[in-house]
Amino acid sequence: MNPLGAIKVTIKRGIDLKVCDAFSSDPYVIIISGSQKLKTRVIKKNCNPVWNDVLTLSVTDPKTPIKLTVFDKDTFTEDDRMGDAIIDIKPYLDCLQMGLGELPLGTAVRKIQPDAHNCLADESKVTWVGKGKMIQDMILKLQHVEKGKVQIQLEWIDLPGCRGLRP
Repeated sequence: MNPLGAIKVTIKRGIDLKVCDAFSSDPYVIIISGSQKLKTRVIKKNCNPVWNDVLTLSVTDPKTPIKLTVFDKDTFTEDDRMGDAIIDIKPYLDCLQMGLGELPLGTAVRKIQPDAHNCLADESKVTWVGKGKMIQDMILKLQHVEKGKVQIQLEWIDLPGCRGLRP
């Protein structure tokens, strides 16, 4: 299947992640979409790591969610799982397909509330950043763990030769 374009996922930071080692953790993030798997760098001894790592995935089906998993890097044993979250990109992609003209910079195009169907920890906004571009900032509440959040940002990238998101 031909890609529609790409989505840039900036893994900004972890917030109050679980302690997996004696006093801290060595966290990194893996994102998976279909057969694609990308990884951030490891931040040593930090339960509030700042990555600001940019990972880019090609998008062939807008309904395919992105799975984010946080791990603790271990040297002699298997890496510990520190929680996971599903990134629902559909609300963001729906905004891109609205065909909006120029808006004032920083205009909130859509606000998405946390609910039982997403992993949002707080309200997430799709924001107009100019020149036909929008971003979505979100804080994800990690699942299958007692605590921890990850802050990310989504941005669509049109690729040459791809049909894009237009119907």
